[in-house]
Amino acid sequence: MKKIALMGSTGSVGTQTLDVVRKYPDKLHVFALSAHKNIDLLYEQVQEFEPEVIGVADEMNAEILQKKIGRKVLTGSHMLQEIAVMDGYDTFISATVGLTIIRATIDAIRAGKDIALANKETLVSAGEIIMREVKEHHARIMPIDSEHSALFQCLNGEQKKDIASLIVTCSGGALRDKTKEELQYVTIADALGHKTWNMGQKITIDSATLMNKGFEVIEAMWLYDVDPKNIRVVIHPESLIHSMIEYSDGSIMAQISEPDMRLPIQYALSYPERWERAVKSHNFDRAYTFSEPDLDRFPCLGYAFTAMEKGGTLPAAMNAANDHMVGEFLAGNCTYVDISRVIKMVMDTHDVILAPTLDDIEQVIDDTTRIAQKFLYDSKKA
Repeated sequence: MKKIALMGSTGSVGTQTLDVVRKYPDKLHVFALSAHKNIDLLYEQVQEFEPEVIGVADEMNAEILQKKIGRKVLTGSHMLQEIAVMDGYDTFISATVGLTIIRATIDAIRAGKDIALANKETLVSAGEIIMREVKEHHARIMPIDSEHSALFQCLNGEQKKDIASLIVTCSGGALRDKTKEELQYVTIADALGHKTWNMGQKITIDSATLMNKGFEVIEAMWLYDVDPKNIRVVIHPESLIHSMIEYSDGSIMAQISEPDMRLPIQYALSYPERWERAVKSHNFDRAYTFSEPDLDRFPCLGYAFTAMEKGGTLPAAMNAANDHMVGEFLAGNCTYVDISRVIKMVMDTHDVILAPTLDDIEQVIDDTTRIAQKFLYDSKKA
């Protein structure tokens, strides 16, 4: 019986993780659940899974839930870290956002927990720090992401020295067929209309800008210790091949399955075993098409490669600018093309700190959020 602490249980990855738990009640036990403020759904999850520990980031909502269930609900700025170091569970599942989950993940690593990682910010903003902790404490990180799960599976039994390139596939997002002119007039509904994956709003917008793919190539660099120049992205609209690895002899290994996040979630929790079918059988009576990404129409992917190559605090600044601008776009305060425009302005003016501490990264994220807002405000006045 594997015991899990699921941070972000009410989000897209969190709810799908609980689908896997429902399927394997004899293999998985929910030790802890946490959410930000969706206490209605969290209440239902608590009633069903009866976790030993419950956390709510928002203190007012934590108090409401505590009265409703008649038992203690953890809250406050250190809630995730408090759960991370508890005895009584094996696997810390990072499926929420923000700097607190980065600190909590580090604490979980130091406490000897396995890490199932869905949160992209952890490796994008603090990959150097996280991987140093992983090596020092001999921790295991299992990716909860279709592309990184695919790469992990394609690497099984192979030697790192034989890797020629990691090939990360990309659906192209909801706007892949839009011209550069048409992108000027994209609505929120347009950008949220992903054709193959069912994700939360933030990730769906990141997919539409290809920033999500940029995050994934940075994560791949850290997870698999590969030089940035040996990581490629290809557009694969069918989302059936989830990533590939080209080896030195010219062989290319691919992981193929139906697009369903429950498969990489289940594999992250079952590894090194493979439990029975997570998704429906694959139908091969379909075309597989590929093309190169267009960095002129979707520059955010190029920005991610720049951030990855320069390193230091630049990926954190890029991530923070993106977070802020996606929020502004979803609130109707800017256009789709403003997202990439302001990110570039932030990156062009950022003073990179090499070998940063976590405090440095926190400061950069705070500063960058204010800078991005100023750039957006000033451009509207111009």
